[in-house]
Amino acid sequence: MGRKTVEGKSGKTSDYKRAMYRNLVTDLLNHEKITTTEAKAKQVRSMAEKMITLGKRGKLHSRRQALGFVYSKEVADKLFSELSERYANRPGGYTRVTRLGRRVGDGAEMVQLELVQ
Repeated sequence: MGRKTVEGKSGKTSDYKRAMYRNLVTDLLNHEKITTTEAKAKQVRSMAEKMITLGKRGKLHSRRQALGFVYSKEVADKLFSELSERYANRPGGYTRVTRLGRRVGDGAEMVQLELVQ
């Protein structure tokens, strides 16, 4: 009945963290640029690159896997049309991380995670 397992020292449940990362990946693929903490960006980067690789495959199974991860059908459509064409000849490295400095409130290192052109 209680909480699910807690990962690390963040005090967040694994379900919460998975949902948060899915939201961040969906937003990154939709807006092509997000601002977040460095730790979250490192995790989101690998997940987003896997989604783009699924888009490049273009198979039905890949589309269903992507639809099971991203929250928006429109984002999945963009992934399999626009983004897959853009990165068709690129073997990887679809994202770029730019440091922005520390956040005023808690001093967390902030970064901008964006899709490369």
